[in-house]
Amino acid sequence: MKILFISLGCDKNLVDSEVMLGMLRERGYTFTDDEREADIICINTCCFINDAKQESVDMILEMAEHKKEGKLKALVVTGCLAQRYKAEIMEEIPEVDACLGTASYDAIVTAIDDAVAGRKSETYMDLDRLPQVSQKRVVTTGGHFAYLKIAEGCDKNCTYCIIPKIRGRYRSFPMEKLVNEARQLVENGAKELILVAQETTLYGKDLYGEKSLHLLLKRLCEIDGLEWIRILYCYPEEIYDELIETIKTEKKICKYLDIPIQHCNDTILKRMGRRTSNADLRSIIEKLRESIPDIALRTTLITGFPGETQEQFEEMLDFVNEMEFDRLGVFTYSPEEDTPASIMPEQIDEEVKLNRKNLIMELQQEVAFDKGQDRVGKVFKVMIEGKLEDDNVYVGRTYMDAPNVDGFIFVRSPEELMTGDFVYAKVIGAQEYDLIGEIDYEFTE
Repeated sequence: MKILFISLGCDKNLVDSEVMLGMLRERGYTFTDDEREADIICINTCCFINDAKQESVDMILEMAEHKKEGKLKALVVTGCLAQRYKAEIMEEIPEVDACLGTASYDAIVTAIDDAVAGRKSETYMDLDRLPQVSQKRVVTTGGHFAYLKIAEGCDKNCTYCIIPKIRGRYRSFPMEKLVNEARQLVENGAKELILVAQETTLYGKDLYGEKSLHLLLKRLCEIDGLEWIRILYCYPEEIYDELIETIKTEKKICKYLDIPIQHCNDTILKRMGRRTSNADLRSIIEKLRESIPDIALRTTLITGFPGETQEQFEEMLDFVNEMEFDRLGVFTYSPEEDTPASIMPEQIDEEVKLNRKNLIMELQQEVAFDKGQDRVGKVFKVMIEGKLEDDNVYVGRTYMDAPNVDGFIFVRSPEELMTGDFVYAKVIGAQEYDLIGEIDYEFTE
């Protein structure tokens, strides 16, 4: 029987999907990307913000129509929406045969077997556990890069965030398991590993009594064939000296950090339950740039948090202009059920939130363009991602660009290149968030 597997939401969710695909492949199932051919459809859902929740619900309802038509034997829902709204899903969408919670994805084979046999099921294990999986993942990113999820859950309890309630407390995966998984991914063609978790910087504290991300990174750097290691989702207050030194000295680690700060105003940060102040953020950013002068910093911000005044928003605009982040994304505040922020007074109008978001992105576009102009004439190592229809123009990423969230460099090459190849390219132009380059055959590191 053929399975259509739909993965929604973040890269952490994608790793869970790839793990489930590996288990199902070993069980003998085959896969399709056409719902009309599928005997079974599995949807790994997200509900982090309202838009993600709506996308998940719409997808379940759309796939449920195929169940009504009679060909589909089983419809299974997993992930965050299934964890949070299990009763509602099973009651209101009778076409759904099984729901699996976020800590229960290792039960996917049993759930699908039961569904095919006509038995409905719900599997919700303790959120404090880590799923036990021995099968190899089915990597869906093309193979030349892969995500390595190093921990599950979160203990931060920011007032706007539902993640601790649907993903559980912070649990690090054992280092040996991660190193073995990384070796398998590299043996199967991955040249870049992207470390993800709800919070990567705390890795190992629960297992080893101290922050151990730098130790994991050093182990990963020993893997032959691995070219790049990228780190996402570092909470700024948890960045520590050994980590900075490791990023600085290990050649395989991209000089790139994603440090979500969400805001810069002290009052809003406190209302958000964040553990930094404006002064703390400035200090951390200054330290990173002094220690690693060529580091690329990405961050995310939230506009329209309850009580955000025009003055506080303008403070954030000034902060963005002053800090000149290399990469930046903005979310409008989304009130989530069962979070403290959702019942705070002074909720902001949606139009105001969106307008503030647009103003920040307009400013960031100017910052990004100026930074791009500053890079003209410089040479960067580039991973090739694909080819444009135009002759001899390839799409690539520098160390400053994480896949799916950052920009590209478009490289002209007289020689044929393959996805996953590394080349050196000189920047000859810049446009908004992207660079234009040409192969530099003389450059060596």
